[in-house]
Amino acid sequence: MQSQTKTAEDYLKEIPSERLEAFANLRNTILKNIPKGFEECMSYGMIGYVVPHKLYPAGYHCDPKIPLPFVSIASQKNFIALYHMGIYADADLLAWFVNEYPKHCKTKLDMGKSCIRFKKPDDIPFKLIGELLKKITVKDWIARYESVLNGPRPERKK
Repeated sequence: MQSQTKTAEDYLKEIPSERLEAFANLRNTILKNIPKGFEECMSYGMIGYVVPHKLYPAGYHCDPKIPLPFVSIASQKNFIALYHMGIYADADLLAWFVNEYPKHCKTKLDMGKSCIRFKKPDDIPFKLIGELLKKITVKDWIARYESVLNGPRPERKK
């Protein structure tokens, strides 16, 4: 769900009761494990963890007024979602996560390019997510983002 709330605390008030405990635990896992420098805010109607403008004044290339996104969490209609841009941008990190996931969770991994979907709140592998968050610092994320943004672009088919 894309929320119009202005704070993470207000977002939590919108979460269905059957998901609230798991969602709050996911948020706490992120807050406990995300490297120093990332900041929590509302971003794209979700709780986001971003590189603030004070550390990366250029902001997000799609809209420079927005701080550089890194991780977001959302309560969608049918699942809890964790969006991790590092997995999207780093093939080695993605491979690590995909390999580790079955060691932490009995359900099949359900993910897109940066979105990991948890249909059952009890299936969220909090320890694995904590490990994932520790793997990229703000400095690492900025460097990765800029290398992808400024790197060679695939030629478009006409």
